[in-house]
Amino acid sequence: MNAPTDPSMPRPDLKDQENLSIYWDNHLRDAFDEAAPHIYPGMVEASLAHVLMLTRQGILPRGRGEVLLKGLLELWARTESGEQAYVFDGSVEDPYYFLERHLAAECGIPTSELDVQLARSRNDLDAGVFRMVLRRQLLDQAALVVQAAKDAAVQAAANADSLIIGFTHRRPAQPTTIGHVLAGLSEAILSQAKEMLSIYDELNVSPLGSAAFTGTDLPIDPLMVGELTGFDSSFTSSYEAVAGAEHFMRLAAVQARITATGARFARVLLEWMTFKWVETPTAYTQGSSIMPQKKNPVVLEHMVSMAGVTAADMAATYANIGSAWYEDSNNATTDVQKHLWRAGERVVRFMRMMDGLLLDLRVLQLPDHAEIVASGATTTAVAEALAARGIPWRAAHDVVGRLVRADAPADWTVNGVARAFADAGIDATEELVATTLSAGQQPELILARTQDGSPGSEAVRRNATESEHRAEAFGVEVQRRRSRIDAARDRLMAAAAEAGRGHW
Repeated sequence: MNAPTDPSMPRPDLKDQENLSIYWDNHLRDAFDEAAPHIYPGMVEASLAHVLMLTRQGILPRGRGEVLLKGLLELWARTESGEQAYVFDGSVEDPYYFLERHLAAECGIPTSELDVQLARSRNDLDAGVFRMVLRRQLLDQAALVVQAAKDAAVQAAANADSLIIGFTHRRPAQPTTIGHVLAGLSEAILSQAKEMLSIYDELNVSPLGSAAFTGTDLPIDPLMVGELTGFDSSFTSSYEAVAGAEHFMRLAAVQARITATGARFARVLLEWMTFKWVETPTAYTQGSSIMPQKKNPVVLEHMVSMAGVTAADMAATYANIGSAWYEDSNNATTDVQKHLWRAGERVVRFMRMMDGLLLDLRVLQLPDHAEIVASGATTTAVAEALAARGIPWRAAHDVVGRLVRADAPADWTVNGVARAFADAGIDATEELVATTLSAGQQPELILARTQDGSPGSEAVRRNATESEHRAEAFGVEVQRRRSRIDAARDRLMAAAAEAGRGHW
């Protein structure tokens, strides 16, 4: 039945390419454009390992194996050189058949004579290639996270004496230092780095060989394929190998964590620039269209927005996985990839900017002691000084509270302090009055604190040194993992080339 027509309202087209069906035009074409550049190289790499294994196991005759290996090596060379184009022309539905078509053409045989999918499903190839793509992305992100953690620690040590006003709930709270804040930030980033290495280890388990989800009757060697493709181990359950999504959820979560923590620091840094405690680096700003004096550090605002989008990608990942069955399903395995790839690329850009800001951090004009005192940030030190002289903490807190409500600490007087003690029912000795007046006037005393983790200058430097060492150790682990998969790839290509020449 033809749809009714209304000459006053033309019907919108349901597709852009006439040679495609509505489904192919509105979904498969878009899915191909998103996925092919990411997964095609990994599909070629995994196929090289698979064909090599099939031939070594005697499942595939050597002559056919050699033809396929030569063809796959040519496809690999095109991906490495950047010559490979990914054009969806409607002749095949997805990257898998796209690979087969190109492989058959390279081998000079019809697709009906291909063995590349023998004892393999799109399911385990999917799962394997997704892990291969994500593990390299994760290492790229981890390298930047580790570097930022170290740079934050270096700046912490350099600014261990840079006294500022610390805030809680956006109100002046106590004196601290830029170094103290950055030492804390370094610890937070190191926590993310530790999590990333753990996720990598869970991610780098090969599902190749699990086929659709139940394996195969053919005598394949999944361990060989996993080793050839740089995986640390192979699956124990072929069901979880293709249905599993724990590593996807963990990855999405740590990506959101990284940007959320960075966004929180970006907001603090924006305030420090506004206070002129630190410089506003010109390279990270835009000028105003009408106000010539403005130098807007919009990068910090963009970083907050980037964190929001990364959190949205995490939510989309969890929503897709949570709406899927515990089995092979596009919701839980395939459709989440674009969110993970996109978030991964964003984390790289985010961490580059964040690390650049850390490297360019320069003290401009720190608050002087009078400003810190006037903010009320030293009043906790007054209450603690009174408690150290025998006044119960709650009573000391009450006396200082009375004084703060009446005047700023710089304006306290002997008579005013004595009156506050009297109103609290405490006998004010000359020593207590003198302690009250002096303790709140020396914010720099916080630099002498020896407590580990405190803003004390030496404590901050110790903390920073420890964080530097941890960052260096994590960096070694990141590089070790990268070297392992690079070396596996080199061995695979060399073995495939030798086999392709008939040298088994």
